[in-house]
Amino acid sequence: MPLKLHPPRAGKSPNYSIRGTYLGVGPIDRTTGTPDRKKANEALRALKAEIERGAFVPKGALTFAEAALSYLKNGGDRRFLDKLTEHFTTTPMASIDQEQIDEAAHLLYPDASPATRNRQVYTPMSAIMQHAKMNVRLRRPKGAQGAEKTEWMTPEQAERLLNAAEAEDMEFRVFLALLCYTGLRLSEALAIECSQIDLEHSMIFIPKTKNGEARAVHIAQPLLVELANHPMGLSREGRLFRFNKNGRLYTLMRKAKKAAGLPAVTFHTCRHTWATWMRRFGKLDTKGLVGTGAWKDEKSASRYQHVVVTEEAQRADMLPVLNRAKRGKSVE
Repeated sequence: MPLKLHPPRAGKSPNYSIRGTYLGVGPIDRTTGTPDRKKANEALRALKAEIERGAFVPKGALTFAEAALSYLKNGGDRRFLDKLTEHFTTTPMASIDQEQIDEAAHLLYPDASPATRNRQVYTPMSAIMQHAKMNVRLRRPKGAQGAEKTEWMTPEQAERLLNAAEAEDMEFRVFLALLCYTGLRLSEALAIECSQIDLEHSMIFIPKTKNGEARAVHIAQPLLVELANHPMGLSREGRLFRFNKNGRLYTLMRKAKKAAGLPAVTFHTCRHTWATWMRRFGKLDTKGLVGTGAWKDEKSASRYQHVVVTEEAQRADMLPVLNRAKRGKSVE
């Protein structure tokens, strides 16, 4: 039945009521709160407008704002939620679909890249919808993963970074050295306990990595030297480093990389650096990188193939030399 105005019911209510379905929303049965037909018609038009813009909230329906609040109370990430909550507010969760999320992404971040929209709209929306027990599979925007970047430091650059870190905090230098010489992810390195370090066998045991598997990490000689200079020593209980993933840690990195003249360096750059060094100086191929336990499969480790010139490519040295005019310079 289409949504329309119904006159007052004799002996029940003196007010007009609105009953029916509109644009698939309903059935609706509510009072206008007035016996005046003109005002009742205004209430009907206002209700239709609410439904058209997705602002109508059926009685007892979970709104986005309520779902977002529940998500936060259960440990959800609050980043990027302010704009989304302001946009959707009282929109019923049941009415939020792919089209509405696509529209929100373009309205909230009109000039952003697909990767930014994915991070700041699609990812939090997916998390909130899953928390609300909604079985929705979102289509991410094309290019959501962004361009894959593999940046690393040369030994000279890494040395500058560690020296700059030492000027800020000696323990921070040791921490960055560990990242550069193990390829550990930031969260893995921060969680290391002193009891996991076995100096006799030059090993750090990581009980659970991001891959969900344990990993034995070799302590190279340069890292042994760095660990020996840990200001709090290793013969103690508790975590190896006192740092946490917070503003202070990122402030230390910001100061160190600025002093070292390396503005683009991040903590993850240290992982790329270790992998690149293992390829270039350790002579490991992709299969060898996987064998270290730092990656689960060759597809993940294959991004480092291009950091060394392959034996096949070096065969270009066997190509014929073309004669040229004597005025050209020769290379001895």
